[in-house]
Amino acid sequence: MKTARKPQLKFAALPCDYAALCRLHLPRPIHDKAEYENTLEMAAVFAGFEIAMNADQTDYFNLLCSLLKDWESAHVKWKKLPAVKIIQHLLDEQSLSGADLSRILGVTRNLGPMLLRGEREITAAHARTLGAHFGLPAGLFIE
Repeated sequence: MKTARKPQLKFAALPCDYAALCRLHLPRPIHDKAEYENTLEMAAVFAGFEIAMNADQTDYFNLLCSLLKDWESAHVKWKKLPAVKIIQHLLDEQSLSGADLSRILGVTRNLGPMLLRGEREITAAHARTLGAHFGLPAGLFIE
């Protein structure tokens, strides 16, 4: 059962030491959806502030992320997206075009847009190049 809703936390208002963070939300193995949501809510307060975190905050955040990852790997079934949709999302996030995709892959200017339209298949070499460029597993780009 989900605990009483905490007031909306802001990163600037978070404690700076590990013990105080633990008093706010004690990180422990997640056993149900309510605990998952509470841990996710706490981790979300840190999101985007990785550069501003001190060592204690970083350790605390990393522990929350590990707990969330463990729960998700056992309980959440992620839908496999088509590689083209993943690539398009990554390009959109960085305001890149199909021509930019061609440059990333080191291929002719037309191949990037053709891959995005589904007119050509993504090869294993393309997947490795995209994985290295975006810092993601190459398997995401293989269907």
